[in-house]
Amino acid sequence: MKDMRGRDVVITVDEARGKFDAAFRLPELRVERADITDALGRVLADDIVSSVTLPAFARSSMDGYAVSARDTYGATESMPAYLTLSGEVLMGEEAAEPVGKGQAVRLSTGGMLPPGADSVVMYEHAQLLDDGTLEVLRAVSPGENVVQPGDDVREGDTLLTAGHRLRPQDLGALAGIGVTAVAVYSNPVVAIINTGNEIVEASAAPKLGQVRDVNSYNLAGLVEQAGGVPLRLGIFPDEYGAIRDAVVRGLESADIVAITGGSSVGTRDLTSGVIDELGRSSGGEGGVLVHGVSVKPGKPIIIGIVSGKPVFGLPGHPVAVSVSFMLFMRSLIKRLSGEVDPLGIAGIPPVRVVRALMARNYSSAPGREDHLRVSLELADDTLWARPVLGKSGLISTLVWAHGTVVIPLAKLGLSKGEAVEVELFD
Repeated sequence: MKDMRGRDVVITVDEARGKFDAAFRLPELRVERADITDALGRVLADDIVSSVTLPAFARSSMDGYAVSARDTYGATESMPAYLTLSGEVLMGEEAAEPVGKGQAVRLSTGGMLPPGADSVVMYEHAQLLDDGTLEVLRAVSPGENVVQPGDDVREGDTLLTAGHRLRPQDLGALAGIGVTAVAVYSNPVVAIINTGNEIVEASAAPKLGQVRDVNSYNLAGLVEQAGGVPLRLGIFPDEYGAIRDAVVRGLESADIVAITGGSSVGTRDLTSGVIDELGRSSGGEGGVLVHGVSVKPGKPIIIGIVSGKPVFGLPGHPVAVSVSFMLFMRSLIKRLSGEVDPLGIAGIPPVRVVRALMARNYSSAPGREDHLRVSLELADDTLWARPVLGKSGLISTLVWAHGTVVIPLAKLGLSKGEAVEVELFD
């Protein structure tokens, strides 16, 4: 879209998201089975309901002696209680012999509580006078130092819900209830198309005027962190036919297509033209939805839909690629992987944020959302955010930064000592 002077009209980040959300329809997500040894980071497609109770029996939570609490009432260091040591429960064995009145049984943490016992006296609060006599120096109450059946999980409990991305502790819980394979959503595939006559492979020795491929590696890592599967299709020249053929390949093999590399106006026009042509030919209301957003870096971003699949034309500079991805692609990948946030709303969970104070002044032009790279420093028990300055084409500014501070559209900058929220990189 152009204004009266022929200049590109850009929209806000929220407006761009609104346009995309209004046009995009989430497809039916694919489901597959995964062994829990391969399920870390995958998203559950079904609720997990426990068929067992954990623990299945009363267990000691301490090394000590299983007793009946009433036999220890009133015990102190000056007036101890005396019990008869009647045996020991070994780990992994069923405690069959009951504890009678005035008796105690030795057991370790996790050991099964024998019948007749309702509490455990810690080793530290008792001492053996001889092989058969236990001196208890502190009273215990019923249930003390004991994990009761069902304290962890009860039969019929919903342990995990569909849309949850599995963490290491979740895999442990699944193993604990005997679930060794789960239904998960297939990870969305993102086709990465790198364009630019000046781009060469990372393994090549660039000539003067050429640069090694940075963007596809950076973008592939971002995709994988978000839960997607990157599919790097290669480097393509700034030619309409080459870009068109690459996009067609990407649409055939992936759920999302991302075009990056060329940063000139001409290259952006090629990308926009390809998305529009393929969008129209696929029927419906496909094509370019957004061409330019009021954000720095990342203003030239193109967002479109072809054959029901999202297609992104990302700026050529590495920092702009990262910012554009975090603003528009990360949450989409999570939606396509079936993930829901803790409130049950489809989308990206809250990003990790820390509060810090600005280490120096930083000015920002109004009318654009500025994403400032910052490094974090701890000095005098205070966390400081120091701007990492440099053009958006410098990958080192991302390497040296710990996260970004977002400066809103209407704000003219940040002052030294001003409190800010730093969105940390994953």
